[in-house]
Amino acid sequence: MRLTPMETLGIILAVAAGTQLTRWLPFLLFPESREPPRAVTDLGRLLPAAMMGLLVVYCMKDVAWTAPPHGAPEVLAVSAVVLLHRWRGNVLLSIAGGTALYMLLVQAVFV
Repeated sequence: MRLTPMETLGIILAVAAGTQLTRWLPFLLFPESREPPRAVTDLGRLLPAAMMGLLVVYCMKDVAWTAPPHGAPEVLAVSAVVLLHRWRGNVLLSIAGGTALYMLLVQAVFV
């Protein structure tokens, strides 16, 4: 299916408008001069941990626990992420370190 230039432009504009709306809407709904509702504050506190849990479950869902290497690279990489985050408290370092360890394990150790 080929799109005309006008259809392509329309799609690009719709995506750009949707992206901008999601960026500006929180600032319009909750200006700095007003205290946000308690539900919003609670969500801001709870959602990061919930999203991390969701990502861990998603990453581990296809692991073959009964076949070698029995999920060892995944468990070691998740452990590295937790340890790095406890040690330094830096999300970027934790994610990069865990990813690098996982890639090293699956490409060089558990071949």
